[in-house]
Amino acid sequence: MAPSENRVKAAQLWGKNKDELKSELERLKGNLVTLRTQKIAGGASSKLNQIHDVRKSIARVLTVINANQRHQLRLYYKNKKYLPLDLRPKQTRAMRRRLTKEESSKITEKQRKRQIHFPQRNYAVKV
Repeated sequence: MAPSENRVKAAQLWGKNKDELKSELERLKGNLVTLRTQKIAGGASSKLNQIHDVRKSIARVLTVINANQRHQLRLYYKNKKYLPLDLRPKQTRAMRRRLTKEESSKITEKQRKRQIHFPQRNYAVKV
C-alpha cells in the first residue's frame, strides 16, 4: 500500500457522484481499521503517519458529501416560503431581528397625510 494511495485530493472528489463518494469513504474506513490493527500488532512507525493521512482523507470525503447535500437542499428550498434554520444566513441576532427594507420604508396613513399637507420647506439662505 503506497502512502499516496491513502491521501485523497479534494479536487478529485468534487466531480464524483454520491455512490462513488460512499464507496471511497468505505474504502478509506477499511484502510483505517487495517492500519490501526497493524499499529496495535507492533507495525512500523510509518503507519502512524498513514493513519493521519487516512483520517484527513475521510474528513475530506465527508466534507464533500455534506457540501453536496447542502447544495441539493438549497435547490429544493429555493422558492419555498420557509427555509430550514441551518440554511438561513447566520448574521448576528440583532441583524436577524432587524426590520426588512420594505418594513422600514413603510409609513402610517397619518404620517403620509402629514407629509402631503405639510411638506418640508426649502429656504434660500442669503450669504
